Amino acid sequence: MEIYSFLRELADSWVLLSLVLFFLGAIAFVLRPGSRRLHRDAAESIFRNETSPATAGEKEVE
Repeated sequence: MEIYSFLRELADSWVLLSLVLFFLGAIAFVLRPGSRRLHRDAAESIFRNETSPATAGEKEVE
């Protein structure tokens, strides 16, 4: 079997399967229970000090 045919067969089967599993894992990671607060905090972090700048002693909200 020549190298091109081997790599083509590998890409069509196992690499495709691993990429699909990785994609589904990433979706499951984002939609896992309890992650809503973390995602909301990350999305709103740019507005955290919108009305006044943060002071040196101010603790960030986690």
